[in-house]
Amino acid sequence: MLARPLPRPLRALLLALLGALLLAPTTAAHADAPEEADAPVRLVLATAGLTWEDIDPETTPALQCLADRSGVGAMNTTSATVVSTQRQGMETLRTGYRGLAEEAPRTSGIPTPPTDQWEQLPVPTVEASEPGDIAAGLEDGVIVLADIGSLPDYDDPSREEALTALDDTVAAVLDKLGGCEAADLPRTLLVSVAATDPEDPAEVERTGAVASRTVGLQVAMDTALPGEALTSGATKQTGVVVLTDVLATVLSSHDAQPEGLIPGQPFRGVEHADPQQLAWDRSEAARLVDAATLPALGSWLALGVIGLVLVLVPALARRARLAAAGRALAAIAPLALPVGLCASLVPWWRADHPALALTGVVWAGSALLSVLVLAGPWRRSRFGPVGVSAALIAGIILAESAFGSRLQLSSPLGAQPISGGRFYGLSNHLFGMVLAAALMALLCLFMHVRSPRARVLWTVGAGGAVAAVCVAPSMGADFGSMLATIPAFGLLALLVSGIRPRLWHLVLLGAGGAAAVLGVSFLDWLRPPEDRTHLGRFIDELLGGELVAVVVRKLAQNIQMATGYWALALVLVLAVIASVAILAPRRLRSRRLAALDAAHPVAHQVRIALVVGAWLGYAVNDTGPVLVAAMLGIWLAHLPAVLPDPE
Repeated sequence: MLARPLPRPLRALLLALLGALLLAPTTAAHADAPEEADAPVRLVLATAGLTWEDIDPETTPALQCLADRSGVGAMNTTSATVVSTQRQGMETLRTGYRGLAEEAPRTSGIPTPPTDQWEQLPVPTVEASEPGDIAAGLEDGVIVLADIGSLPDYDDPSREEALTALDDTVAAVLDKLGGCEAADLPRTLLVSVAATDPEDPAEVERTGAVASRTVGLQVAMDTALPGEALTSGATKQTGVVVLTDVLATVLSSHDAQPEGLIPGQPFRGVEHADPQQLAWDRSEAARLVDAATLPALGSWLALGVIGLVLVLVPALARRARLAAAGRALAAIAPLALPVGLCASLVPWWRADHPALALTGVVWAGSALLSVLVLAGPWRRSRFGPVGVSAALIAGIILAESAFGSRLQLSSPLGAQPISGGRFYGLSNHLFGMVLAAALMALLCLFMHVRSPRARVLWTVGAGGAVAAVCVAPSMGADFGSMLATIPAFGLLALLVSGIRPRLWHLVLLGAGGAAAVLGVSFLDWLRPPEDRTHLGRFIDELLGGELVAVVVRKLAQNIQMATGYWALALVLVLAVIASVAILAPRRLRSRRLAALDAAHPVAHQVRIALVVGAWLGYAVNDTGPVLVAAMLGIWLAHLPAVLPDPE
């Protein structure tokens, strides 16, 4: 027996849950608009290895005093392709691009040869290291870039002594300028440009996202924004900035324009009750989240593995109670994903045992959602719990992005500021989860919505809501999502309407997706530069004649991920096998899936849209393997729970 008809309350509730996708807000909720300082930057104090854990009133009084009179933030110095040492960080201060241009991989997008952007300043610049030379340079009216030393690694016994020496140097510089509390102190930036300053930088400098995650967020201060938390248009996150923002801040403060495009945006300040505590929180969460993610998410997802065994092993699936338990576990297992995304609602990193605390947060949130999934009247239908679970997954992820991506920073599966890839909106793996969950929710809904017209309306409505949130600059800001969403949902609308798709249908859907994302990007480009997302900056690249370079770089990154990491290559192979299996169940003798299609042909139509969306998303995104893995992972967890019982 496949499924009993849903009662009216269940049907109405499932429609309402899917309807949440249609009611996603069209603008994100924002705090008070950040303000940029007007004073010109006169002094940049550069160090390395300094984190917010190091700054303390007792051991570093000069650094603490400077922090008290500055805007402060935790600063990313790395990216997914480059790990910065101090020599890389110092070049970044000059060029605006992270890393050494001569040694960076081609996929990094770093211009070679590098351009010294400080030459665009209307005031001469000098480099100095001694307090007296720094003060003399400022008296001469120049901008001073000062290397004030660095700190060794945390396990180095000389670190405490080096930290004291660094604080003494800062104190000496401030004394030469009239003291830390001087009213006429020139605008000063203190930035830790890298996490390391090794004797042999070549041994540390290496490519790879895994390597970059071994370092921590660094200290950033700006005396022109006292008592505020630093942010920038590059991160759009309160308390977090990027190393490339330093050059943009210096240039902007002198009304100077860079030669060509640079990725950074000027520092801006946001009112906050305790900006130093926020910077410490950002740093600690980023440092601890990787180690805590596996036990937190893995322990709950293990329930899904148990459920799949109970559902897929025929001898167990024939036993009604075991099969029911297996379907329930398979339905609730993916709920850990949206809960993990929003885990920063609770400051788990402050606990004595952060991994245990994060695990508790994930289990508590997932259990709460599981009650909603399993306790309602929809539990009487085989498709009800899975449909509600999928709608919750898509809805929570979309809502988090719609309200400004305020929860995902340093949360499991969220934006990781140490990697420096994306700080806001929908990353490719999150978009993959949304697309897969939305299609699964539609599949469960279509088991009880029989009218072709109603199915088309629900498909277009859900697809429009997903596309709107994913591509809106104030929400998901995901360029590639529109290129996959419109064709996937458009194709599904054609299939459920009874219209046989033609080649020109597919070409029109692809062109529509491209036109939509270009239109949104153009509207984003019309905003002030500091408010633009990477959608608007794409128009800058397009106008600058860099379209081919951007496309080639994105494709190269996609290929590099598939060939450079054996685990991702294996994922792609498994994804190909899974795609064939779910599209051709009869040829592969998947009797239960074929039986589902025989009773409900719409199930096969939804899976066609799923596979098209997955591989189209792979083709148009620079981290395509992650997107495909996320989409098929959601479906391989949920699909067995809706299969008919074995014969």
